[in-house]
Amino acid sequence: MRELHPDVRVAMAMGRELKHRIAEMRERADKMVARRPSPSGMVIPEVNVYGQLTDLYLAPGTCDRFGNDELAFEIVSAVRESSADARRQYHIAMNEDRHHVPLAEKARQWRAEIDAPKAPTSGNREE
Repeated sequence: MRELHPDVRVAMAMGRELKHRIAEMRERADKMVARRPSPSGMVIPEVNVYGQLTDLYLAPGTCDRFGNDELAFEIVSAVRESSADARRQYHIAMNEDRHHVPLAEKARQWRAEIDAPKAPTSGNREE
């Protein structure tokens, strides 16, 4: 069997590394939610980083306390605030240093491993 060119092996290793990093980022993003109360504090939505409303809490008596327009304002305000908070969380989490070695440095490491002299795997040991 022919051996792969060193550049191809480095490119394949980089592809695997990127795949793992992207999967890790997606996992972190999927766990993020924001819950910001409405101006009155009686409505609390839960919004994920994709801007989707995943839950909505209405305090007891909220529907009786507000008219239709006021209740709609409370809900929309809280959802907007929660969406903005979710975006902030996402931005912070995705831009913080996760102690990943830069890919260029990783490529140099892989290249050095490939180019390093290999011990013989058959025959007599050299003395």
